Amino acid sequence: MNKLLSPADIVGGTFWLLTIAMVAASFFFFAERNRVSSKWQTSISLVGVVMVISAVQYYYLKDMWVSTGKAPIILRYLDWALSRPVQVTLFYIVLSTFEKLSPALFWRLLVGSLVTVVAEFLGAAGYISATLGFLIGMVGWLYILGELYLGEASAVNVQSGSEKLQLSFNSLRLIVTIGWAIYPLGYFMDHLGGGVDVNTLNIVYSLADFLNKIIFGFVIYNLAIALSQSQNGEEV
Repeated sequence: MNKLLSPADIVGGTFWLLTIAMVAASFFFFAERNRVSSKWQTSISLVGVVMVISAVQYYYLKDMWVSTGKAPIILRYLDWALSRPVQVTLFYIVLSTFEKLSPALFWRLLVGSLVTVVAEFLGAAGYISATLGFLIGMVGWLYILGELYLGEASAVNVQSGSEKLQLSFNSLRLIVTIGWAIYPLGYFMDHLGGGVDVNTLNIVYSLADFLNKIIFGFVIYNLAIALSQSQNGEEV
């Protein structure tokens, strides 16, 4: 059976491109971990973990694609169920380097992210109605946005007085707002809007993951480097 990608294979090409990008990003973040101060190393390590999870997932999708010519969207939920909770809780970890936060915020963000992914998976897999899965998933995502725009996380960001943190926090929040909107939009079009071409949706999701994971990670890395290079690792 052919294991090689055709030069004209856009879907397989995006799978392979994202595999390489996630592997490269993994090596980069883990290699750069020791360049930041100790209080930022957990954040950089978790960013690297997200890259590893996605690299394995994309390699699997690429291999399945070249072997069978299929790559079901539902397989992506394995990745999202692990990577999204890590990314959402990174807001808590990053903010906790500036001010003590309530442990409840961590669990609210974690549960919100899990609700978003699990509900859409159950709807896509047929365990519950597609409409119910979409609605519950939207509630989870909107709850996360509420925490980031109006809740404790937003308040700590404003009160920190750090321009670097505020710029990075706002960038990360924008990614979760706009970049993550691609996922429920794709779900809606695929399951409630009359269907969509799976290959096209795979390409869109792959490009979205580049923004929502790799760029997300570099925003945190840039913040960690900037503050680590300041006096005593603090804002100056």
